[in-house]
Amino acid sequence: MEIQSKNSINPEQPILKKGIFYTILDDSTNFVMEDKTKRGLSVLERNIDEKYHVEAEKGMIYDMDGIGHKVPIRWYFPKDKYTFDVVMDHANEMEQRYRKIREETCPDY
Repeated sequence: MEIQSKNSINPEQPILKKGIFYTILDDSTNFVMEDKTKRGLSVLERNIDEKYHVEAEKGMIYDMDGIGHKVPIRWYFPKDKYTFDVVMDHANEMEQRYRKIREETCPDY
């Protein structure tokens, strides 16, 4: 049985779960959680994320004053340390945070 994926990062990684604002992918050693609001952002570095304490790919966004901020695009949760349920908890947290922002900024959405 062949798994087909619409994953633009690596078409060989199957999608385990999709939300409005996240995608969780499966690779051989990690659960990969992507922030869909950062689609198209170029990866500038890969280092340890201060919130989740796992490797993360980060890009740069700029605020209205032109100040750049490094933001995580995707996180790599090692399967030997994290269960899928833990990654789902993080994804649901992200989903709730973005839904709240959307409700506050776009009430007619």
